[in-house]
Amino acid sequence: MGSDDVKYVNANGIRIAYETFGAPSDPPVVLVTGLAVQMLAWPDELCADLAARGFHVVRADNRDIGLSTHIPAANPLSTLGLLRRRPPYTIADMAADTAGLIKALELRPVHLIGVSMGGFISQTLALNHPEVLGTLTLLMTSPGSPRVGLPRPEVAWRMLRGIPAIDREAAIDAAIETFQRIGSPGYPFDEKLIRDIAGRSYDRDYDASGRRRQLAAVIAQPDRTKRLGAITAPTLVLHGLDDPVIAPSGGLALARGIKGARFVGFSGMGHDLPRALWPTVLDELVAHFSQVE
Repeated sequence: MGSDDVKYVNANGIRIAYETFGAPSDPPVVLVTGLAVQMLAWPDELCADLAARGFHVVRADNRDIGLSTHIPAANPLSTLGLLRRRPPYTIADMAADTAGLIKALELRPVHLIGVSMGGFISQTLALNHPEVLGTLTLLMTSPGSPRVGLPRPEVAWRMLRGIPAIDREAAIDAAIETFQRIGSPGYPFDEKLIRDIAGRSYDRDYDASGRRRQLAAVIAQPDRTKRLGAITAPTLVLHGLDDPVIAPSGGLALARGIKGARFVGFSGMGHDLPRALWPTVLDELVAHFSQVE
């Protein structure tokens, strides 16, 4: 599939699964993924394309997903419990996981890219562990404010409720249905890619309760707006202008709050990264990374 075999590292008290693309001697890029999706959500071909431009690419499973450590709650979280109870862990804990991965692999300083929930994690890492960063890229995410970046109501309910999958085909169907709703209206729907990633993800691991625990951390996250000015890493903000999950106002708020940050919006892009935009996005990333090389 174009990547090395899965490797593991112990960091922040858990075991983190990761894969790499490209030469270890090249500048490191660390990819942080979003809610309830495994490292495979960073497509193999996209990772290989970035590596081909001269970077050592690392993608990892967050805690409670894929092959990384799963952390069962003392009591199972119901949908209502997500709103009422203290989460088993926080976004800050997940940021410490990623910082621990970076330090354990001796990658710093890194070009860090966080998408959606991975953007929440990456902002928090930039604030709490700035020593590991070279640059920061925030993709379709927000500062966690209740005033910006809000999802469309029907999408919010779907995220909260989730879609239980009783078998592999149901999991694939659920992924296709989800991305048909939240994907990019201005670009062709890549069902083949979604089907492939969903199937491989199910084969690696399926844990609906892990998704709920991640979601609990997202719901409990603080509003980082007032702290954004403390982020010192050069920052690029990329956002779909038709994103139904995190409205563009979330990305714009990040660009306003982080000194020197640059915002790039893409018409017709929703809460995914259409294949047709990959070359443009890679051009933006390489130009951004060059600021500290």
